[in-house]
Amino acid sequence: METVTIYSTPTCHFCHAAKEFFKENNVAFEDINVAEDAAKRQEMVELTGQLGVPVIRIGDDVIVGFDEAKLRELLKV
Repeated sequence: METVTIYSTPTCHFCHAAKEFFKENNVAFEDINVAEDAAKRQEMVELTGQLGVPVIRIGDDVIVGFDEAKLRELLKV
């Protein structure tokens, strides 16, 4: 399975929804809190060109926002 990384903040509703989706579907993921980690926040901005969260990286694919249909497609769940 591809490596899954989510750039999130503690107060983001859609970030929480994405993480719940991962847990419900037994998808291991790395959670990066960009509210606390300036270097990772900059990495996210360079990846997407914006500050919106969640940003989800699955292998080479990048999804901005919680797009459940796209996540299901990429993760095959």
